Amino acid sequence: MNRKFLTVSTVSLMVMLPCLSIAESPQNYLCTYGDMQRRVEILYETGMTLPCEVHYYKDTEAPGEKQVLWRAMNEANYCESKAQEFIVKLQDLGWSCGQNQETETPAQEDDTETLAPVAEPESDAEPDPEPEPVAE
Repeated sequence: MNRKFLTVSTVSLMVMLPCLSIAESPQNYLCTYGDMQRRVEILYETGMTLPCEVHYYKDTEAPGEKQVLWRAMNEANYCESKAQEFIVKLQDLGWSCGQNQETETPAQEDDTETLAPVAEPESDAEPDPEPEPVAE
C-alpha cells in the first residue's frame, strides 16, 4: 500500500472518529438484572451509518464509564448486528433488555475521548459475557 495513502487514511480516521455522536434515531438498549443496569448504544457520525461504534455502559457498577465493544468503518450493519448479538447474550444470562426510550442519557455528552475498551474488574456477583474483539 502506498505510504502516502496510508498516512492520509490514518489522519482521516483520527479526524472522523472523534465526531461520532448519537444518531437522530439512535439504537439504545437498556438491560436490567435485579437492581443492576446496563446500556448498549450504537453511535454514528451524524446523518451517516458509517463509521459506527457500539458502546457498553455498566451504569450501576461503574457510572459514566464505557467500553467500546465494536467499531466499523466500512461494513454496513456491522454495529447493529453485533449489538443485537450482545443483547441476546445478555438475555441468555438472565438480563431483561429492551429499547431505551429515554432521550437524555449520560452517553449523549461528548464522551468520544476514549475509543479503546476500558478494563473492568471481574466479579462473581453477576453474569457478564465477554465481548468479542473490535473489528474494522
